[in-house]
Amino acid sequence: MPACPNCGDAVPEALSVVKMTTCESCGSSLFVRDAALVLAGQAGVMHDAPLLFGVGDRIKLDLETVTLHGHARFSYGRGFWDEFWGLTEAGASVWVSVDEGDIVLQYPITPGDGPSLTGPLQIGRTVTWAGEEYRVSEVDVATCVGLRGQLDDVLEIGETYRFANLTGPDASLLSGEFWEGGSSWYQGIWCDPFEIELGPTA
Repeated sequence: MPACPNCGDAVPEALSVVKMTTCESCGSSLFVRDAALVLAGQAGVMHDAPLLFGVGDRIKLDLETVTLHGHARFSYGRGFWDEFWGLTEAGASVWVSVDEGDIVLQYPITPGDGPSLTGPLQIGRTVTWAGEEYRVSEVDVATCVGLRGQLDDVLEIGETYRFANLTGPDASLLSGEFWEGGSSWYQGIWCDPFEIELGPTA
């Protein structure tokens, strides 16, 4: 196992798609670069909160079975929400978003294939993507406050992110994240928390 450059303790081997991991011993967040670990900062404070699942769990939701490898928490003033990163049985990267009991399974959209926008997103605006119409239901900013496990994205404690959620047909969702010079998009579907099955841990 590789060693944490901050405390020297062993860190679990990162999956091939992972860009960031955390050290459970000292709470450092670490970049994964060419199979080496580079100190990125602190992993933040993840206050205890009731959760349906956590890092290491295997869950079944919608038509997917997902093994969860990482956990990020974001504060948005009036509360917080949790994002779990994992891999499907087919090896696809997905995020599972949990906000006040609402759960969304999200698939990354290939860079450049998301909606083409002109002007700012505002609540009520409609956007057409992949032949379907989506309406902006939420626009806000959030701050990353905690990281655990392994992630396929590079996040930073204290960094603020702009995001928008757009509601589409048949319980579908488009989510966008925006920063200076770029954006990323995710296609999601709402999942009934009472239908989620927790399987054997990874």
